[in-house]
Amino acid sequence: MIPHLRAINIRLICGGFVLFAMWSSAWAVTRYSIPEEMKEGSVVANLAADLGIGVGSLAEREVKLDILHSKKYLDVNKDTGELYIVEKIDREYICSMKYYSCLLKMDVTLENPIRIFNFEVEILDINDHAPHFRKETMHLDISESTAVGERFSLNNAVDPDYGSNSIKTYYLSESDNFVLDIQTGSDGSKYANLVLKKALDREEEAVHNLILTAVDGGVPARSGTASIIVRVLDVNDNAPQFEQHVYSVNVSENSPIGTPVLKLNASDLDEGPNADIVYSFTLYTSEKIQDMFSLNANTGEIKVKSVIDYEEIKTLEMHIQAHDKGTMIQLSGQCTVMVFVTDVNDNHPSITITSLKNTVKENVPVGTVIAHIAIRDRDSGNNGVIDINIDEQFPFALNKSSDNEFALIISDPLDREKVSEYDITFIVTDRGIPPLSDNETITLELLDINDNAPQFPKSFCTIPVLENNAPGSLLSSLSAFDPDLHENQYLVYFIIEKEIVNTSMSMLFSINPENGDLYALKTFDYEREKEFLFHIEARDSGVPPLSSNVTVHIIIMDQNDNTPVIVSPWRSHGSVVEEVIPRSIDKGHLVAKVIAIDGDSVHNSRISYQFLQVTDATLFSLDQYNGEIRTMRMFSYRDARHQRMVVMAKDNGDPALSATVTIKISTVEQAIKPYSDTMEVPLEYDIFSDLNLYLVIGLGSVSFLLLITILVTIVLKCQKPKPIKAAPPCRNSVISQRNSTIGDSTLISSDAYWYSLFLAETRKGKVVVRQPVPKAGYIISSIPRSTGLTETSDSAASTLQASTTTSSSST
Repeated sequence: MIPHLRAINIRLICGGFVLFAMWSSAWAVTRYSIPEEMKEGSVVANLAADLGIGVGSLAEREVKLDILHSKKYLDVNKDTGELYIVEKIDREYICSMKYYSCLLKMDVTLENPIRIFNFEVEILDINDHAPHFRKETMHLDISESTAVGERFSLNNAVDPDYGSNSIKTYYLSESDNFVLDIQTGSDGSKYANLVLKKALDREEEAVHNLILTAVDGGVPARSGTASIIVRVLDVNDNAPQFEQHVYSVNVSENSPIGTPVLKLNASDLDEGPNADIVYSFTLYTSEKIQDMFSLNANTGEIKVKSVIDYEEIKTLEMHIQAHDKGTMIQLSGQCTVMVFVTDVNDNHPSITITSLKNTVKENVPVGTVIAHIAIRDRDSGNNGVIDINIDEQFPFALNKSSDNEFALIISDPLDREKVSEYDITFIVTDRGIPPLSDNETITLELLDINDNAPQFPKSFCTIPVLENNAPGSLLSSLSAFDPDLHENQYLVYFIIEKEIVNTSMSMLFSINPENGDLYALKTFDYEREKEFLFHIEARDSGVPPLSSNVTVHIIIMDQNDNTPVIVSPWRSHGSVVEEVIPRSIDKGHLVAKVIAIDGDSVHNSRISYQFLQVTDATLFSLDQYNGEIRTMRMFSYRDARHQRMVVMAKDNGDPALSATVTIKISTVEQAIKPYSDTMEVPLEYDIFSDLNLYLVIGLGSVSFLLLITILVTIVLKCQKPKPIKAAPPCRNSVISQRNSTIGDSTLISSDAYWYSLFLAETRKGKVVVRQPVPKAGYIISSIPRSTGLTETSDSAASTLQASTTTSSSST
């Protein structure tokens, strides 16, 4: 309050009254409690109401609040009198020390007249800090001789928060040797000590890695961790140990000076000087033995120091001691070394090979002798006893013929294709100590014989070929493999002849005799031939030659290479068909029916129909599947008398092929008898038109040609009585195979080939259209209206079946 009093103008008349008001207001202190880090703009309280100040006078009296730490944390809203947060308040920044309470003491000054109000804001702590250690890693060196219960101080964690938000306890990761002891200081701080609960053993675990976790009491709780690395210091509590208590070693007589005899290896589980080992002879080792052998004090290596004579001494016994370099005490271990002097085996065995065959045929009989072997050794006793061995996996064996005499024979059949050459190594070893050995290697080459037939990768090969292929095109490469050598491996390829309808396979296909490349000699037509089945043989050049064959299945694949042909309605002149219908016909009346056929197969021959042009699209409809053109309504007086439509027949190929027909419809007022009635009416004179005349002439020509063909066939049969296989049932005999009356516009198919019989209606009669063989042309016969198909005789059917492409074209 003193700075404010100094600011008062003493010359004011009401100075004394103001001083008294300020002094009296200092005793009325208002306190608020808020949590730290409240959002900016948060309202603490209505300060005007709490201090009894009118809200309307705040703006006029210029309310001012203190600035703390160069920051203005709070301010008063002059319109509402509310005390609100201007800047985020951090309790740990304002109250750096952990006071029980953190208070902001502030003065509110009002001008005109001057009044000073005191209020306090208590900043409540929140758990916004996690405990942390000043050192993330603590290192402790503890001797393995430390007594159980020893305590070690640890660095404590710190938490800027206060009260329950401060550090509550510590946790230690799981350990068999250590536990945690937590102490509480006078100010409530928690301290942790590490206590040894089990004796340490450096040889068992040299380093202990522990995790110390500090947890505060906030909700939710926060934690921090530090790593404790305990390094166990070694003490000399382990004596050196030898790998064996007794060592046995053989030393040859006359061994050169400096020859290593044995290297001792003692180990000590301690470290540092406690593990450094020194080797020495004990007092139990005679001076004579110490003169014959030297012992390296640092490495433990024993070497020959002087000449050793087997006849003078055969067994020696040395006692060796190993002690460490411990500073307080030294520990030691002992072992015994037994040295056995052995006689010298100074002659190597020898091998002599005679009657050697370096090459044999692979079909040589089992038991054939390849070579004779003699072995010798000038030593005596076990040093002169010799053992001879060869690789047991080889198809050879050694037969003993006499002492140190052997014959090398073939024990199993040989196969050059598996192994073409053998390197046979004879190993001879005497039974001396140490044994001496020698070896000799011979090479045996196997000569090839023609014992393997060529082999194709597969016994059956399917080759798809697209029709209309270019003559001479490569179809496939059929190569065989022969593991033999030279002329036994040279292969020649042939096509095994097989006639198909008096046609040789060599006229259809060609194969390269050297590499097996298969070529097509002609262009294939799917509508004429769909597949071929024959054999290709691969023959080697051996004596005698061997061969094998593969079955080849050529499949001809269809292309859309035939354009649909419109066979109904019949077009005698040009491509325009004229039809006359009465104007009084009803809706749905059959005006005409378009029928087209396609020489292709499967989906390429599926035909759909559609209008390209039509005079009145509302008058006629076209069925896209059967080609029927019907009326969609009755004729009216507004409809033209002449109607024109262009119908397209399109197949299902890719790309699609099509044909078109133009139909002109003329309407008349008088009624015309339907086609069904014309079957019972005798033919009038006008029916016998030019078309019928041409058909009669064509049928006569066909009959004449058929007669000539039958006569020529009879003559050829008589001259060439070669037996011919029974032909398959004729696919063209559709009428004889189907014992049923064929209705109007009937399409009959048999097997994979299409044989079609159509009864197409025309204005002057009915036409039978038949497709006997794909791409063989079409035969069109005219049938009078008074004649039905049910009356067609067998001879007529036979005539239709025997018709050829020539007669079709003449028609």
